[in-house]
Amino acid sequence: MKNIIVIIICTLLFNCKSSAQDKETKKEVFEINKTEAEWKEQLSDMEFYVLREAGTERPFSSALNKNYKDGVYVCKACETPLFKSEHKFDSGTGWPSFDREIEGNVAYTTDYKIGYARTEEHCATCGGHLGHVFNDGPRKTTGKRHCINGVSLKFIPNK
Repeated sequence: MKNIIVIIICTLLFNCKSSAQDKETKKEVFEINKTEAEWKEQLSDMEFYVLREAGTERPFSSALNKNYKDGVYVCKACETPLFKSEHKFDSGTGWPSFDREIEGNVAYTTDYKIGYARTEEHCATCGGHLGHVFNDGPRKTTGKRHCINGVSLKFIPNK
């Protein structure tokens, strides 16, 4: 009888599954959803790497890093307006930097890929990875530095 009770207890202990053990993650649903093949057809290899695989372009490699013309920066994948040129500043990091986003057009998640929490930014329309936001931006404005991969952006100048 003792053996049966021990077996039942062991079975219960090793077969219990709590929600904390659930490895499934909910996939966010965005207004624009495409298959991996459709994104690969639309985007260059580097654009796909950054926007769809959350990669990072090399610092100082983007022509948009030193672009200070008047206009709007939109998502390269879906053309959602993300940042205004009036909020762009030279952070010295090698990536286009902004002190604020166009509200409602950028979504945020927490990224632990390098061993600590960072706030990751995505296009709120298609889910494309843009970069990260940090709290070391201009103190005279928002104090935020939206550090964005230039390859994830398209610049549309004001007329």
